[in-house]
Amino acid sequence: MNIPRPVTLLCAALPLLGCVSVATAAKPAASAAAPTFEQWRETEHRGSDDLLTAGLGLDGLRAAAAPAFASPAQPTAEEARRRAIWSSWRGIADLTPGAGFGDVYGNLQATPGREFSAYARIPGARQPHRVLVQVPDNFDPAKRCLVAAASSGSRGIYGAISVAGSWGLAHGCAVAYTDKGTGSDYYDLDARSGFQPDGTPATQGALAFAPSDAKATHGIAFKHAHSGDNPEADWGQHLLQALQFGLQALDRAYPQSAPFTPANTRTLGAGVSNGGGAVLRAAEIEGDWFDAMVAGEPNVSVAGAPPLYDFVTQSALLMPCALLALDDLPQPPVQAQAAPAWTQRCAVLKSAGLVQGDDTAAQAQSARQQLADAGLSDGALRAGAFSTGFDLWRAIAVTYASAYGRYGAGEHPCAYSYSAVGADGKPVPASAELRASWWSEGSGIPPGSGVVLVDGNAAQSAEDPLRGLNCLRALGLGDSADAKRVRAGIADAAAKAPRRGLPIVVIHGTDDGLVPISMTSDRYVPLARKAGAQIAYWRVSNGQHFDSLLAFPDYRKRYVPLLPYMFAAMDQVWDHLEDPAHALPQDALIQPTPRAEAPLQRAQLSIPTVSGH
Repeated sequence: MNIPRPVTLLCAALPLLGCVSVATAAKPAASAAAPTFEQWRETEHRGSDDLLTAGLGLDGLRAAAAPAFASPAQPTAEEARRRAIWSSWRGIADLTPGAGFGDVYGNLQATPGREFSAYARIPGARQPHRVLVQVPDNFDPAKRCLVAAASSGSRGIYGAISVAGSWGLAHGCAVAYTDKGTGSDYYDLDARSGFQPDGTPATQGALAFAPSDAKATHGIAFKHAHSGDNPEADWGQHLLQALQFGLQALDRAYPQSAPFTPANTRTLGAGVSNGGGAVLRAAEIEGDWFDAMVAGEPNVSVAGAPPLYDFVTQSALLMPCALLALDDLPQPPVQAQAAPAWTQRCAVLKSAGLVQGDDTAAQAQSARQQLADAGLSDGALRAGAFSTGFDLWRAIAVTYASAYGRYGAGEHPCAYSYSAVGADGKPVPASAELRASWWSEGSGIPPGSGVVLVDGNAAQSAEDPLRGLNCLRALGLGDSADAKRVRAGIADAAAKAPRRGLPIVVIHGTDDGLVPISMTSDRYVPLARKAGAQIAYWRVSNGQHFDSLLAFPDYRKRYVPLLPYMFAAMDQVWDHLEDPAHALPQDALIQPTPRAEAPLQRAQLSIPTVSGH
């Protein structure tokens, strides 16, 4: 699922321990066909342009304004990269004063080094995905280690930098990233313009995404929705290819120490949200590619259980009404402002026969009960108010339906498309200045960054206001050709059990309102255990999905960040890999205390400890 940057959404809505010697007992050799990587680039990042913050440091990352482009329509590669790193940090981590990042947990220390990047391609895929490796100058080939991560949400190539980059670079490890076939490589169908390997806009050349058979000639296409590849089905392979690219990049960086292989290099997979889902999908792959995995709030569906798409479309319909049955919702959105529209939704649902009750209170309780019957707790429903207030459920459903069905631009069965928008709210061609910002700032799922979701059902909305939402829901439940096509894509993305003996830690907030724990990790962990997996499960009370939302006072009074538990789990797993006397993490139901307005203290997090620590 996608992780928004709250400031952007509000504006739109309102006008690793140090790397140490690799164990002498070598892993069995991992084998798989080595992919071919195209458009290799190597760049140096030192002095005022480091690997971790692009020279911005904490103060620069906290800045509300994006790093400027000297020429707004033609950023340099360095400018595009700096803004992409700024956007990626702000979209995932809570960097506000007192929040603890860089002090209580995490690392923001400037890290000089090199980057290697390229395009990779899953066999049979129409479009490539980006891979990138950061190699710090303090990397020690005698203590070789590599962290592989997939972006959270549908973000671009730096979408896991605040997790894997912060941990791995601080411990002298190389860090390999993949955008896992999603990302911010938007394509302007009017201008026939996309993005080059360096993140700058162009109309020709080796573009990262260019739809080959778009049925639309106007508007905007983006990789997750319009590649025709159903990337979620291959997230595990994307992460494996990132790891393989990391090993090849280290061969280039240290030819005198080559080859770097899974047998002689300590490897760790890590990620959150969709990146956590990619970690668990990679855990299925046979071969000792990874020494351990850490997955936070993973978007993972299990065969035989209702998929997350079912929950998303049900939430898009019912949650605006259901939230009226709960008091004391977190803000934003401002409940008083949202209540009229939510009340109207209850009435529309009643007219359509989707809820019961003669008044708004009864209708809201009917909607709430349906979501509870699907497995959603009241805590998760409360946290889901953010996604409801900013129409994320519909945005997610539109993108995933397009991806699951492998539809190109202009082919969405529910008549949705994407466009820039003018001052009058009507679709218009995008300006060159707007296009230039997408690669750096796009979340990978519009709306956002000047791109809006266009509802082709709007003309019929007066007679059938739920037409578009009902269409999206029917794609997951109906018997039409389009529904069967979408459901086939959903089935392809279901997780399987991990390989035996691979240490895994799964971390999830009990109040996650976007990727509910009851519908994902609570189903995956028993599946993995039944197959003999070596898995620890940390459930975090007062934990919701978006650490970045803790920048809002009402959220930090209620919730704790999830990233500290990611860092702690990676530390504990890494210690065990180096010295088995350090125990692996064990199951834990964690009871932390939100910081409210006081600076975060580590003791408030109640991070589990293991013997040897």
